[in-house]
Amino acid sequence: MTKILSREEFDPDAKVPLEGIRVLDLSRLVSGNMVTHVLADYGADVVKIEKPGSGDDLRNWTTDGVSTHWKVYCRNKKSISLDLRKVKGREILLKLVERFDVLVENFKPGTLEKWGLGPDVLQEKNPKLTVVRISGWGQTGPWSHKPGFGSLVEAMSGFAAMNGFGDRPPVLPPLAMADMIAGLYGAFSVMVAVREVEQKDGEGQVIDLSLFEPILSILGPMSAIHSISKEVPLRTGSLSNTTAPRNVYQCKDGKFVALSASMQAMFERLMRAMGRAELIDDPKFKTNTDRVQNNHLLDPIVADFMMAKTQKECLAIFEEADVTVGAVADVAQLMESHYVRERGSLVDLPDKHTKSGRIPMHAAVPRMSGTPAQMRNEAPEIGEHNTLIYGELGLSSPELTILKEDGVI
Repeated sequence: MTKILSREEFDPDAKVPLEGIRVLDLSRLVSGNMVTHVLADYGADVVKIEKPGSGDDLRNWTTDGVSTHWKVYCRNKKSISLDLRKVKGREILLKLVERFDVLVENFKPGTLEKWGLGPDVLQEKNPKLTVVRISGWGQTGPWSHKPGFGSLVEAMSGFAAMNGFGDRPPVLPPLAMADMIAGLYGAFSVMVAVREVEQKDGEGQVIDLSLFEPILSILGPMSAIHSISKEVPLRTGSLSNTTAPRNVYQCKDGKFVALSASMQAMFERLMRAMGRAELIDDPKFKTNTDRVQNNHLLDPIVADFMMAKTQKECLAIFEEADVTVGAVADVAQLMESHYVRERGSLVDLPDKHTKSGRIPMHAAVPRMSGTPAQMRNEAPEIGEHNTLIYGELGLSSPELTILKEDGVI
């Protein structure tokens, strides 16, 4: 592993572009951690507030006892323990928000208000505070009271209905996709809100970030299409209802390639590379609309060509012809990929819990020429920074000991 991946070390003193922006992260699991993951990679001072003893539930997503999700998505963050169900814990939080620019939470709507910690209370303490409120269905509307989980949102949004094959049940994604998408939107919205404060001397805002609306926004113009066609698209696997040819094809050696030739010029290159140039002017395939309507005829032609050759042969033929075909790679192949290694898409970082003392994970995204992200520290232990952060409030070691004995921290 370490022989093929870019080997990096954490640098706590690295210069970072978001230095000075401080974020309190009260969230658990994926969505909130994705918001703050992006911010932390670029240098925001993200402080996780975790339940004493057990911490963020993301820590429980383990592989052979290693909290892999936590290590990847909570790198570059700090951790303090604090029980917000206790009065003293809530009092401490109100003191902390005076020193921070952003607060992120994903409790069921109404929970902060029940604790006397609603945005009005928080922003009375700090009028410049941006409060990111993540929930399944949003803070308003008829479902605001419902608990929301990514799987439910992926089902309700239309994603599951369009994913999979028509003769089989709808398929949920094998990852926390709705949470991840919401997290990316959330990170962007934080920067918009912070800019309003920093550049225009504005007030803090409340960001109502549902899991539902972000995933809905990336599924294409399906509502617009339905309003015109009055049809509900069938699940078509890796085929497309809007472009053709597009699919995953098996090769002679049992491996697979993916193809997308949606542009007219690309389709023509594909046909020439396959030795089927006569199909370019065939009325059944002449335009993209023709190809979509007759894909039941076109797709088998492409599939037969791929099946007659190995994956390596297919890739060589289409690379020479400048056709958009790529290998279907699993994670083992990905980690051995020349492209991934040379690009540095995965990095190998120190870790105190793995047997090798190292752990691979994705590099920071995106790459910025003048203000790049930096790897500053590995994901923290529960309450690792209690002394540092609570010291800012003037709490002494004896006081912290009492708070710990009382279960507050």
